Amino acid sequence: MIGVLSGFFVVWAIILVGMFVGRRGILGENARSVLSSLTFFVASPALLFETLSKANLHDVFAAPLLVTAVGAVITGLLFFLIVKFWLGRTMPEALMSSMSASLANSANLGIPIAVFVLGDASYVAPLLIFQLAFYTPMYLMALDASTSAHRTTPLRFLLMIVRNPMIVGSALGLVAAGTGFQVPSLILEPIHLIGGAAIPAMLMSFGMSLNGSKPLQRDAGRRTDTLLASGFKLVVHPLVAYLFARFALGIDGHALFAVVVTSALPTAQNVFVAANRYQAGLTVAKDTVLITTVVAVPAMIVVALLLT
Repeated sequence: MIGVLSGFFVVWAIILVGMFVGRRGILGENARSVLSSLTFFVASPALLFETLSKANLHDVFAAPLLVTAVGAVITGLLFFLIVKFWLGRTMPEALMSSMSASLANSANLGIPIAVFVLGDASYVAPLLIFQLAFYTPMYLMALDASTSAHRTTPLRFLLMIVRNPMIVGSALGLVAAGTGFQVPSLILEPIHLIGGAAIPAMLMSFGMSLNGSKPLQRDAGRRTDTLLASGFKLVVHPLVAYLFARFALGIDGHALFAVVVTSALPTAQNVFVAANRYQAGLTVAKDTVLITTVVAVPAMIVVALLLT
């Protein structure tokens, strides 16, 4: 337990440094964008490649991937039904709210949590791969079908997936692990050094993003939707993952803790990007990202106290 709490302390300490740096403008007004681009396009793919090239594929893709899929799909479907048929929202807004309630921040916070709290970045790989390669594209296809703009062909979706640098880094790492290929140290050493920049840059950028936002404004409306989406993301999603993993698959110990913690990650920031693109569910997406981001780490500490 002390090790788990120490991991959360490290994560929050770097986030707070990012908040301070962002508030004081020490790195300039474009610092957050630069750090995010560095982690997304360079450092995170390197970290994922190195980690997954040494991973046991059965541990990555067997039960954890199934728990990830079941937890996200059930949570998203339940919330979609509530928003569409109880709250009476439009189809695009219901889809966007469902994304807000079930799409986790698998990169910016997921990778640091996996490293510092769970002890291995490979624990977040099933979530990251499932969301980037399947879950997010399925939502975007549904949004395309329910709006008159931004029609996207299946080919364009496929290209979007294979051009994602984290998918590419993960895929190359999995190929190396699956074939038993030993990456030469001359190549692996610079990859290791570049990947080492991922976590501090992610968390500092994350901290910068917390400055200045005020959720649940009265004029914006949708307080009920936002609070429900936040509750589903931080409570219902990890609860579904726990019940399925524990009682359907018989997972226990650290493996159970890992799948529940990754399910309790906050709403992914790219949900708000999608909301901007489709001009649907903007308030719910923005406010749910902020609320779950602030509350997620304390919520995961509660999970740790209950399961370890």
